[in-house]
Amino acid sequence: MKEISSKDNKLIKYIAKLQTSAKFRREEGRFVSEGLRVCVEAALSGACVESLLVTQTAIDKHKTELADLFECADEVYLVSDKAIAAACETKTPQGVICVIKTLDNNIDLDTINNKYILLENVQDPSNLGTVLRTADALGINGVIMTKDCCDVYSPKVCRGAMGALFRVPFLIIDSAPEFIRNFNSKGRSYAAVVRNADNVATADFSGTALVAIGNEGNGLTDETVKACSNKVTIKMCNNAESLNASIAAGILMWEMIK
Repeated sequence: MKEISSKDNKLIKYIAKLQTSAKFRREEGRFVSEGLRVCVEAALSGACVESLLVTQTAIDKHKTELADLFECADEVYLVSDKAIAAACETKTPQGVICVIKTLDNNIDLDTINNKYILLENVQDPSNLGTVLRTADALGINGVIMTKDCCDVYSPKVCRGAMGALFRVPFLIIDSAPEFIRNFNSKGRSYAAVVRNADNVATADFSGTALVAIGNEGNGLTDETVKACSNKVTIKMCNNAESLNASIAAGILMWEMIK
């Protein structure tokens, strides 16, 4: 096991840059997972863990849980508290951090009875993390994201997804309308809108189905709504006008798998 004591170490600086720059993550084809649970989930999923950094305190406290990580990581580093704090994005690091190659989570669009969520220009990493986590819990077959969504490999998404990032197939696409028009030959597509649509509680999601959810402030683009074969809405009481994107996605996914 190699040792790192300085916060100015080359690997520490490399990880810190991966944490803060989506462009750098894309260029390097690497991202960072931080915290014991998420890092262990990465190991169990078969993700390619290139580097594992742990503090002595973490080893003493979580020796059993870390066994799978030690087994799968290409390189393991014993890191000082000061050095790992410089690499971590959280204010109170757990002393466990991994550098992982970007994932190859394929989506099978040709299987009958599959259910998908499509996100268009969703910007809040917490929303995206929650959508992935909920999709994992409900057995949704894949999450499709337009390239203008927030970075799926950002630290906040990774933490918010609680390991779901490694289990839920996802696909990043250029154009929601084009994707949906092609999808319509395989199943039914539904645009989630605020009004002038069928109640989601009575919608028919049997067979292969996709629900599209839009940007937190502006919803779906008009072109994407037109591309969908159906429109659905979540009926709300009193003066409520809209729901948080991840809450709406959770309700829609639940209705899809009922």
